[in-house]
Amino acid sequence: MIIEKQFELLSQYNMWMNQNIFDICDSLTDEIRNKDMDAFFGSIHRTLDHILYGDKAWLERLRDASFTPRDINKILYPVWEDLKQQRIIVDKEIDDWVKTLNKTELEKTHTYTSNVDGKQRSVPYWVLVQHIFNHQTHHRGQLTTLLSQLGIDFGSTDLPFMPIFNK
Repeated sequence: MIIEKQFELLSQYNMWMNQNIFDICDSLTDEIRNKDMDAFFGSIHRTLDHILYGDKAWLERLRDASFTPRDINKILYPVWEDLKQQRIIVDKEIDDWVKTLNKTELEKTHTYTSNVDGKQRSVPYWVLVQHIFNHQTHHRGQLTTLLSQLGIDFGSTDLPFMPIFNK
């Protein structure tokens, strides 16, 4: 039961952090959000789009047992308002999905073909669920660095700072 609760907590954390990031980035101009800042995906917008790409790809693989290959370097949502709206939708989908996970399912092995290197892998399902949240956290860390370079203090990203723990 603990691992299922962990994924529910990570989903809540994901929604909280995404809301905070998008609120801050909403105050930036399109020019600043799309400026190449020498990050792994170049700009703030491209990094946020990449996180969403990863979430959609893993939901297709794990929740829907399907996957639509896409060019990992192509922007899915070039318009800021579309990206924001899709982020909200996908965060809700992730949250609904993790609430359906159970120990039996999490202990199964999942075989998939990577869109990055084309190799087939067989990995415990729970590891791939954990990867969704690890991937988001990794790239949001890059975003907080980009915001810092713009002189914006993002504030704490720590789990204990979530509103549910500070009532």
